[in-house]
Amino acid sequence: MDWLTVKAFFEDNKNRLQLEIVNKSARLTQIIREKEIHRPGLALSGFVGVFSHTRIQILGNSEISFLNTLTPANRRDSIQRFLEFEIPCIIITNQNKPPKELLEITDTKQLPVFVTPLTTTKLTQLLSEYLEEKFSPKITMHGSLVAVYGVGMLFTGRSGIGKSELALDLVERGHQLVADDVVNIVQYGSNVLMGSGSEMLQYHMEVRGLGIIDVRNIFGIRAIRKQKEIQVMVALEEWDEGEDYERIGIDEETTKILDVLIPTIKLPIIPGKNITVIAEVVALNTLMKQNGQFTAAEFNKRLLRKLQSRAGQTGYLEPDYE
Repeated sequence: MDWLTVKAFFEDNKNRLQLEIVNKSARLTQIIREKEIHRPGLALSGFVGVFSHTRIQILGNSEISFLNTLTPANRRDSIQRFLEFEIPCIIITNQNKPPKELLEITDTKQLPVFVTPLTTTKLTQLLSEYLEEKFSPKITMHGSLVAVYGVGMLFTGRSGIGKSELALDLVERGHQLVADDVVNIVQYGSNVLMGSGSEMLQYHMEVRGLGIIDVRNIFGIRAIRKQKEIQVMVALEEWDEGEDYERIGIDEETTKILDVLIPTIKLPIIPGKNITVIAEVVALNTLMKQNGQFTAAEFNKRLLRKLQSRAGQTGYLEPDYE
């Protein structure tokens, strides 16, 4: 999302942030374009050279206390200078009483002013979480997302290859379904992808030949999960005799989703192959790597040491023909 109206922000957070609008004549059509928030202490004191006016402005105890120390005339000048910029909205924390001059000027500009009993620290935390989710890059992918031993595994592949059946088998073995068919992915920060299901299909699954099933009702609340970080992608594909599939696992493949590189495993499908058990092993191997144990690399080191050791022994035991 590139922008957000103050009205949508207020409706989403009225109860969560305990917001109350104090100037009833205010418009709520202003646009929020940044996920960062701002405390305008310097702007209120007169320095507006680097004033981030396009952000939501937070007035806490420090800002309100500063304004209350000014004479009415200086307070009006300070607020007037602050409000010369196009600000989306103002939130006053700790149930502080807005200065009269602030209400008069914002009423003229129809600029919304909210108050909340939350502390500035708490408001900042909750508000930042909301704005981060709203402004983070998003994408929708076709696949199944399952939490296997706590590892978020995204299964991809052509339609009908068996993603849903694999997910169902994993759920039956005690793992948790996050999403099937449609996976909504949000990027947080620089390297975290969070996956969830769509509102319409959440916790439901289409099994060919059976139809739509409700995983939550069939397997219970423990079989589902609202969201999960995607930590590995398993690409299901038909077996190809000409394909050179990874045999050792030293060279890790990755897939770029949004701006994040996700470790990727190509898993060929052939009759009789127990894909469910392999998927569980992939999850356990991922956990081992996260804990610093890279089996393929360690095996390669042992193999090289063994070859070097044998080479040394061969030179020492080489027979003397003289």
